[in-house]
Parts: sequence; C-alpha cells; structure tokens
Amino acid sequence: MNPNNINSLGIIAGSRELPLTIAKEARRQGIPKIIAVAFQNETSTEIETIVDEVEWIRVGQLSRLIKAFKKNNIHHCVMAGQIAPKNLFNFLPDLKTASMLYRLKERNAQTIFGAVGDELAKAGITLINALPWLGESILDQDFHIGPKLSKQQVEDVSLGFHLAKEVARLQIGQSVVVKEGTVLSVEGFEGTDECLIRGGYLAGPKGGAIAVKVARDNHDMRFDIPCIGRRTLESCARSAIAVLAVETSKTILLEREEVQALCNTHRIAVTTIKS
Repeated sequence: MNPNNINSLGIIAGSRELPLTIAKEARRQGIPKIIAVAFQNETSTEIETIVDEVEWIRVGQLSRLIKAFKKNNIHHCVMAGQIAPKNLFNFLPDLKTASMLYRLKERNAQTIFGAVGDELAKAGITLINALPWLGESILDQDFHIGPKLSKQQVEDVSLGFHLAKEVARLQIGQSVVVKEGTVLSVEGFEGTDECLIRGGYLAGPKGGAIAVKVARDNHDMRFDIPCIGRRTLESCARSAIAVLAVETSKTILLEREEVQALCNTHRIAVTTIKS
C-alpha cells in the first residue's frame, strides 16, 4: 500500500510509544485525517494531541472499533502498540468479539489479530502494514551501540538467535536470554520485559546475560511488530543484561535518544543479527 494514495488513516492504538510514532509520522507525511481507536487503561492519552479524533473503548469491543472507523469514513487502518497480556483473559467481549474468538481453534497473536483483520475487511476497512510510517526506525544490519561484544557474547547471540527463531516458529514467544551457552529464560505469554527480568535474575548477582529478540519467519508486519525502546532497555538495566540483539530489518527502535543514554549509562550493547 502506497501511503501517498491514502487520504485518511485509522490507528488501532495499544500502549507505549509505537502508536504515537506512527501518528506523528503520518501527520508529518501529510495524511490529512487520522482517527485513533484507543484502549482504556492501555493507550497513552498523548494520542489525543496528535490525531483528529479518538474513540476510547475497552478491550474486546470490536463492534465499537469498526463503528468508529466507518463513522469517520476510514478505509485503511494500522495496528500498533501492545495490550497487557492479563487483559486478554480478563475482559468482557461484545457479541462480535465473542463470535470471532469462538471460531478460533488456537488463540495467539497471529490468529487473533488475523481474525480482527478479517472482521475489518468485511466492513470495508483494510488492515495495512505500518512500515511506511516507521522507515527511519527500522534497524539495519550495521546497527550497533554500546560496548564491543566479546567472543563468548558473539557465540551466545548466535545460540540465542537460533533458539529464539525456533520458539517464534512454535508461536510461543520471540525472545530468549542466554549466558555462557545456558538458556536462562524463554519468552511466553508474559512478554519480553518479564522474560528479560526473569533471565537476568537467573544469571546471578554479576549479571552479564545476553538477550535475543526475533521475528517469526513470514512474520505478518501488519500487527505485532517487534519493537524495542526505553522500557526494554530499562528492563535490561534492571536485570544486568549485557547485550540485547535483535533481528536485522524486522525490528523497530523507538525512543532512540533515551535508548542511547541508557546504553551509555549501564554499558549495554544493542546490536543486530541477520537471519
């Protein structure tokens, strides 16, 4: 989808910085009309200062989400940001959401968000890739900040990468934490930050573990875009993680200046690895 052909954009806005980044860049590129559907107790209220209109809903109110876009003649939308994992099992779905979930044999990010995309399509709304509004945030193969990696750290990054890709293939998670050839934690439903904290704790008082975050093969970049940012690096610092390695060309870096400052302060290396 060529962003130059879009006159209005809907944003399904979860938590953290990603929805704000997309909204700001879409505005900078001249999208004249931007409408956000935001989630109570999840989405930053700053979204209201960037877009033209915000519809605040609860998690599970798919009918209201679609109605908000149709009311504003939105035909293209992007999905950005997270929903706290606990809220995916602690919400009251409307009839459309309940019906959608009932039809799913497996419930994970790919199947749930894919089903949401199908429901949007039925209403004449196309869920599109957000990458046109994230180009400068995508990390290439030459990206590296922080200390140079030791030979052992390079070996741990390679091990962690292959393990994380397998975990991602099984649709369990996208991150692992490794130290000196030993796997300390594997991301599950709790999310990346909790995986980092758990792995860092198991690395012992001296810390020094390696974290690797990847995307699935054939990853659908319309949703669940792998991101790192200030909060990710704060989790690394709290857990004495020494290196955070992410997949080249499939990971978004948010809050670059804050990340750089945290890396400098805590001597954390952030680097990319090519599949």
